Amino acid sequence: MKLIRFPGRNDWPKLTSRPVYDFAEVKSRVTLILEQVKNEGDKALHYFCKKFDSVEVDKFIVNQKEIKNAGNNLSKELKEAISIAINNVWIFHSTQIPTSEKTETYPGVHCWQKIVPIEKVGLYVPGGSAPLFSSLIMLGVPAKLAGCKEIIVCTPPGADGEIHPAILFVAKLLEIDRLFLIGGAQAIGAMAYGTDTVPRVYKIFGPGNQYVTAAKQLISLEGTAVDLPAGPSEVAILADEKANADFVAADLLAQAEHGPDSQVLFITTDEKLLHRVTSAIGTQLNVLPRKKTAELSLKNSLAILIRNQKEALDLINMYAPEHLIIATENACELCNDIVNAGSVFIGNYTPVSAGDYASGTNHTLPTNAYARNYSGVSLTSFTKNITFQEMSLNGLRALGPHIKVLAEAEYMQAHANSISIRLEKLK
Repeated sequence: MKLIRFPGRNDWPKLTSRPVYDFAEVKSRVTLILEQVKNEGDKALHYFCKKFDSVEVDKFIVNQKEIKNAGNNLSKELKEAISIAINNVWIFHSTQIPTSEKTETYPGVHCWQKIVPIEKVGLYVPGGSAPLFSSLIMLGVPAKLAGCKEIIVCTPPGADGEIHPAILFVAKLLEIDRLFLIGGAQAIGAMAYGTDTVPRVYKIFGPGNQYVTAAKQLISLEGTAVDLPAGPSEVAILADEKANADFVAADLLAQAEHGPDSQVLFITTDEKLLHRVTSAIGTQLNVLPRKKTAELSLKNSLAILIRNQKEALDLINMYAPEHLIIATENACELCNDIVNAGSVFIGNYTPVSAGDYASGTNHTLPTNAYARNYSGVSLTSFTKNITFQEMSLNGLRALGPHIKVLAEAEYMQAHANSISIRLEKLK
């Protein structure tokens, strides 16, 4: 990590910028993949499965028997942990179920909204170097709670041509029975355009590598909605002299092991803590299986010594981190001044991994400073609002003349006539 001591505010925009990568080539490749899937359907999916995953799949859809028997290949401890995680995520997201009531905005004029689930949604669950079954928990729970009629899941096959049993076990518990052995940008294309095997959906959710991210960006321009802008994972940690250096180092490395393009930001007012943390990082890094990945991430990362907590909060709100840990003596008080963050973790005993897996909050969060204007995935991500209004006879008589004046001021005579004709008939 690069050490920055007492940076001036003029330097903050540069410090809070993310590593810049050239996505032109990635988008060019993804465009060709999407076009091929759009034009050739299942044929293209078979071709890309063999090309990118090095396996040949006879049928993309997962056999129901495999889902039913998924738990047979998992330890009792893992099944229990998955069940607890699902329950906690379910409890938290159930508090987000919206209600709607009629409101009388003017005498005789009633307005209300109806919250309805998005009918068809697609969930992308990364496989690759690790089976991210936690992503299916975070996406599947709110989709089920929202009442989406059609939920499909795409996830890449492993080297054996199968889906990891933990992913199947989560699907079983959530009663999601339409899983497809398809990964990468081609999976996004299949869900966006539909094929003979994969149904078209209206909105796509889920994280992924740069090809998946590019595919989501491109299909969103063609009418298929996506959850939120996604990019490399990141964390910012604000800590003071009361923080545990080993805890801070562990949290920084936990984020760094996501990928070489992940970024971690450590901010403190205590120089002694800064040196203890950097020393602890070196010790812990040496025993990590994903050491090389974390090392590459740390090259993109900063340790910043700041003058006071007020400056630290201003810097954090400018950075707008995906994850924010506040490990200070007055952490709860400082939370009141956080306005830009995806999810906040308070105190020495709340690591990001809690939110990643089992505390109950959703781990699908905005990255790359999008926390300034986006929220993480929630129950409402899987719903939409339809507004309704009803005017009584007295309501039309009372509000109609005002509507007519407004329409005529915008030179919309037909709009004005829709009021005038009604009022004339009522004389």
